Amino acid sequence: MATGIALIAGCSGNEDTSTSGTAPESMVKKEAVADNGEGVGKFSGLTLGSFDTTLAASGKSVFETKCSACHKTTEQKIVGPGLKGVTQRRKPAWVLNMITNPEEMTKKDPVAMKLLEEHLTQMTFQNVTDEEAKSILEYLREIDGEGASAQK
Repeated sequence: MATGIALIAGCSGNEDTSTSGTAPESMVKKEAVADNGEGVGKFSGLTLGSFDTTLAASGKSVFETKCSACHKTTEQKIVGPGLKGVTQRRKPAWVLNMITNPEEMTKKDPVAMKLLEEHLTQMTFQNVTDEEAKSILEYLREIDGEGASAQK
C-alpha cells in the first residue's frame, strides 16, 4: 500500500522540477552491500569486553529517552521491532551501526533493508553519540542475559 502511494505521489505532476540534480527519495535505487553481518558505518571488527554494569545503567537511561517510543526490550513490536535477543541475532558492530547510521543501513545493509520492508517505518537518527550507542548496546546485552547476573 505504501508503495502505491509513493508511485501515485511521484506521478502527480506536482513534483519539484528544480535542477537540484537529485532524484526524489522514492526513486533512488537502493543497492545492498555484501552482508558481512556488521552493517554499514564506522563500526567494524568489534569484540565485546566483560559486561559493564555502569555502562548498562547509562544505556538504559539513553534507551528510555531516545529509543523507547518505537522499541520495546521485549519481543513486542511497537513502531520498530522488539529488541529482545538482538545481541544474539546481530553482531555488536551491526547494532552500533544501526543506532548511529540508520538511513544508510536501510539503504545498503540487506538485513536492515528487510527490516524496513517488514516494519514499513524508517528508523530515524536520534542524535545518539558513539558513547551513547555503546551504552545502549551494553543495556541490550543486559536485557539478553549477558549482564552481571549471567556471568556469575
